[in-house]
Amino acid sequence: MSVVLKHAKIYTGLDVIDDGFIRFDQQIEAVGPMSEFRAQAGDQVEFVNGRVIVPGFIDVHTHGGYGFDTMDGDADQIDQMVNRMIHEGITSIFPTTMTQSNENIAHAMVGVAQAAEKNPVIQGVHLEGPFIAAIYKGAQPGKYIQDPNVELLDEWNRLSGNRVKLITYAPEDHGAREFEDYCLAHGIVPSVGHSNATRAQMLSSRATHVTHLYNAQREFKHREPGVTGHAMLEDDLYCELICDGFHIVPDMIKLAFDQKGPHKIDLVTDSMRAKGMPEGISELGGQKVIVKDKQARLESGNLAGSVLTFDDAFKNAIRFTGCSIAQAVLMSSVNQAIEFGLDSKGTLEIGKDADLNVFDGDLELQRVYSYGRRFDN
Repeated sequence: MSVVLKHAKIYTGLDVIDDGFIRFDQQIEAVGPMSEFRAQAGDQVEFVNGRVIVPGFIDVHTHGGYGFDTMDGDADQIDQMVNRMIHEGITSIFPTTMTQSNENIAHAMVGVAQAAEKNPVIQGVHLEGPFIAAIYKGAQPGKYIQDPNVELLDEWNRLSGNRVKLITYAPEDHGAREFEDYCLAHGIVPSVGHSNATRAQMLSSRATHVTHLYNAQREFKHREPGVTGHAMLEDDLYCELICDGFHIVPDMIKLAFDQKGPHKIDLVTDSMRAKGMPEGISELGGQKVIVKDKQARLESGNLAGSVLTFDDAFKNAIRFTGCSIAQAVLMSSVNQAIEFGLDSKGTLEIGKDADLNVFDGDLELQRVYSYGRRFDN
């Protein structure tokens, strides 16, 4: 039996249908204007007059939430974490690690692999560290930082079931060129982050992605563009933005949007264990985290990931930049699917997975469909 949602404003990721319908089971079977709708036997029809439908969100950078963390390495808990995140509109996810001991990272890779065997919402893994620069470690534990190591990456990728899709590293470190060669040969996107690289060093790098633009990287200055300036200058680089208003103030989010445009920005949450939990004391990588006023900080005051939900990131991106819903869809779904080769994701087209979000007219998320399965908010 197929579900049909009628009389919606549908943002497919390719175009906008002002008064449209979408028919789906586990995959999308039809989508178009109401003038083309033809009833079929077995249709389960619902009128959603005036509601907004967009593709399911793709979060390529999230450590955890709802009391769970990728680094715990527990397959059942990772599965629960992912299922909770579906209610934010996230229908594809890269559970994200952090700088820790080699053994702890290996344990996390096994846990994610086991969780992914039963939960197809897990579409890859993001390794954030440990191959980063100590000067820009942010909330990453400094004692575990090391130079890029191809053998370690290969082992962790194997343990994940070859699911590593994205890795954050410092391209100025020793061995980075060989490391990048491995990544590009194995379908892993190399991302500069937690890095002190200069513009000159970035020009010799093969990084194609920037982890949480502005944060934990050599800053833009008038005599040295740094990582941030390089990201702004290079049209081909994809840039992550954490649109919580704390990691980046709204004016700087708008600056990045105006410079990069909607086709090269990936909205991410960079969320941690405390997302969706009461304010107070939490934990990140064995470090105490204090959550207050929608901010998660180490005792030092450093931001320690976010407690941002993706539906809020989506709305904030529109509010902070003045972009259209169609442009926000590019930044929340389309770009990630293109960049990471998620061919069945990112747009609402016939044959693609039935991953879609239904909003009311005020952009409050009402329900989510993941592979056609309905989740109400």
